[in-house]
Amino acid sequence: MPSNQSPSGALPSRFRRPRLLIVGCGDVGVRVLRALSPGSAMPRMRVLALTSSPERMAELRQLGAQPLRGNLDDAATLRRLAGLATQVLHLAPPPQAGTQDTRTRALMRALRLRTPPRALVYVSTSGVYGDCGGAWVSETRAPAPATARAVRRVHAERSVRQLGRAGVRASVLRVPGIYAPDRENGTPQARLRRGTPVLRPEDDVFTNHIHADDLARACLAALWHGAPQRTYNVSDASALRMGEYFDLAADLYGLPHPPRIARSDAAEQLGAMQLSFMSESRRLDATRMLCELGLRLRYPTVRKGLQVGNEVT
Repeated sequence: MPSNQSPSGALPSRFRRPRLLIVGCGDVGVRVLRALSPGSAMPRMRVLALTSSPERMAELRQLGAQPLRGNLDDAATLRRLAGLATQVLHLAPPPQAGTQDTRTRALMRALRLRTPPRALVYVSTSGVYGDCGGAWVSETRAPAPATARAVRRVHAERSVRQLGRAGVRASVLRVPGIYAPDRENGTPQARLRRGTPVLRPEDDVFTNHIHADDLARACLAALWHGAPQRTYNVSDASALRMGEYFDLAADLYGLPHPPRIARSDAAEQLGAMQLSFMSESRRLDATRMLCELGLRLRYPTVRKGLQVGNEVT
């Protein structure tokens, strides 16, 4: 009898342990892996990481994950995922075009081919709410996506909920701007050095932020404690307008404040992506995250989060 199987015929130990599949193991996924490293307070898990890049296989192994080759744009490569995991963390972005997230739909179909996972967490965007005129926004507010990117995210959320109706405890995390001093494009320094303008106070919009490490912790909290078919806003408590955020960062880094412009002049000076962010104003209410997931942020404000790192003077 194999040493890892009990006399009663129970499954081998490698199948009794929780098995986490991470789909889209980029920066946040790597932070999740680090949070699951030996010695952490999280339950011991066998971690699988889906990747379409052969170059990442060795890196993922070093981080403690078993890499699996697969491509979300090729449904046939996802069949091997069926029945593999007890928990799934879906971090992959939608395609760059269209009104549907065909990647998430293909993944959900693959997960249903055999025994589905017990829990799944999908990381979406707060952009699904659209422009809220600066109002406080809870998870009960109906989505009103104003960009193609947000429309695809709404479609992805629907695909996740369909899997939830099949008995999976599915959670959706709606996430704003992700930052961290050690994250690529994770601080506003480059933009400040370029002198990119922001809107004048009377035209400015509220923005929301979450430190990448806190987002990784929120993902794990939702995997274990998220309520069935539940949505959570994942945000810190800063509640700053965009210009206030960049002024704060400039003061922390010893850089000049960005110039201020009127909204009517923004189209001539800013790109389409920047304009879209400046067209939506909302403040995320993260009470549900704090109360139901029991998450206490390590970086409850962007001031505290931006001060971490050697870049700060």
